[in-house]
Amino acid sequence: MPNLYIGLMSGTSVDSIDAVLVEFNEEGKSSSPHILTTLSHPIAPPLREDILALCTPGPAELDRAGQLDRQLGQIFADAANTLLSHAGVKSSDVTAIGSHGQTVRHRPPGTVTSPFSLQLGDPNSIAALTGITTVADFRRRDIALGGHGAPLIPAFHHAVFATDHNRAVINIGGMGNITELAADGSVNGYDTGPGNVLLDYWIGLHQGAPYDRDGAWAASGQVHSELFKRLMADPYFAAKPPKSTGREAFNASWLEQACSGLEVSPVDVQATLAEVTAASIADAVRQFADSGDVLVCGGGAKNKDLLSRLRRRLPDWSVSPTDNHGIDADWVEAVGFAWLARQTLLGLPGNCPSVTGAQKESVLGAIYPA
Repeated sequence: MPNLYIGLMSGTSVDSIDAVLVEFNEEGKSSSPHILTTLSHPIAPPLREDILALCTPGPAELDRAGQLDRQLGQIFADAANTLLSHAGVKSSDVTAIGSHGQTVRHRPPGTVTSPFSLQLGDPNSIAALTGITTVADFRRRDIALGGHGAPLIPAFHHAVFATDHNRAVINIGGMGNITELAADGSVNGYDTGPGNVLLDYWIGLHQGAPYDRDGAWAASGQVHSELFKRLMADPYFAAKPPKSTGREAFNASWLEQACSGLEVSPVDVQATLAEVTAASIADAVRQFADSGDVLVCGGGAKNKDLLSRLRRRLPDWSVSPTDNHGIDADWVEAVGFAWLARQTLLGLPGNCPSVTGAQKESVLGAIYPA
């Protein structure tokens, strides 16, 4: 009987919960996933506001975090149950759920004395409400081993996208990250900086839209050279990996500080933010190799303007969505967490020390039986 897993993912953009039902037909490390059903489960605006408010220090954090943890656990469970209903699959047929949870604070090595990464979405609630064994809390074992706990998906990228030539897998979610799949089989990667997070924030602030569809607004503006220079001067871009980042570093205050004293129209700020995303990613790709394939996934893969900017900056690379390589770009990360849950249950490692900086490979996550 095929092994069925569910992957649940809510990222930095906090726009929805991605849920996928994935089939693994073979035992062992080399099995390829097959997506059976997908679901984008909405996050209600009041809950989204609560999540974003908790992403920065504030009053009564413990009470707010505790309640939000339970609420998110219930919503993740709702997403999984709705997914199964759409698929016509019983919960008893699913081996496990891999839940990333919702990151509300990420403090990697070098930012605080005791690094940590905190994801909410109570896995006890998920297991209780779905009747399915749930695997969660994937990041903290890697951090306990001296790593950043991020990015975690490069191990999955290596399992499904590695080939005999240089290939870079770029995820453009709220943040951007790169997985370097070298022709010699080695794997590296890190967070490149902001992806969609500031693009979404800025268009929401000025046009009331949740995101810049196709990057059309950014494409209609002009890059402001001084603002671009100020943003790209952030030390994070020049820092050596391993490195990871989040809203703690790239946020509205960061942008406002860079804009201080400049006369820039809103549309030109949007264009400049798009260029920063493209430039930081392209710089990472060029540092990896001179040519090869770039596979793009995440919400940014649907942004025609971002892809155009990447292609202009990477003329010697073939840039295309992961759709062209077997996995729809919208669902790569959610499938990755289904794969990580499977790795955990099989007792196989889920991290790449060359990416995160951990002392060694390790089985990740905690198992919450049904």
